[in-house]
Amino acid sequence: MAAFRLSAIGLFASALAFTAAAAGNATAAAAQDLHKLCRQVKNDDTVRPYSHALHAGTVKAFKKLFPEAKSAPQESELATQANYRCMNGKLLACFVGANLPCAKMNAARDNPGADEFCRTNPNVDVVPAFATGHDAVYAYKCAAGKAVITGQSWVLDKRGFATKLWAEVPRY
Repeated sequence: MAAFRLSAIGLFASALAFTAAAAGNATAAAAQDLHKLCRQVKNDDTVRPYSHALHAGTVKAFKKLFPEAKSAPQESELATQANYRCMNGKLLACFVGANLPCAKMNAARDNPGADEFCRTNPNVDVVPAFATGHDAVYAYKCAAGKAVITGQSWVLDKRGFATKLWAEVPRY
């Protein structure tokens, strides 16, 4: 009976290892096929995490978005900052940072965070992003305790993402 248990455990462990390896291969294949996926689905607003399989193209997209950067980000930075999505059949990349949201933007003119901030700061010239949300399209000031739109912080693409934060990832 003990031999059976050990062999069953061995089989179970082997199956888990095979499943993990297959999942790893599937993930790598999926990353390499993101260009193909984008060509097929055209538009997919799912924001996906960085894939090393797309490293070279991701670095090119970074350089397009940040031409003043002295060097390309390290692999660990790409792993925490780079994101992908599909638009118009193309694979796009965005790099999360302070005040650089890769999510769909909040295009509502009414902003409860700005309203709350202005109740306690009635005449402030700029409502900070921590109050409005980093994804707010509009900039606000406080006038007599009310939030007033002063401009538009982000221009949106037709899918609702900030245009200047996304660049095409070239194929290699």
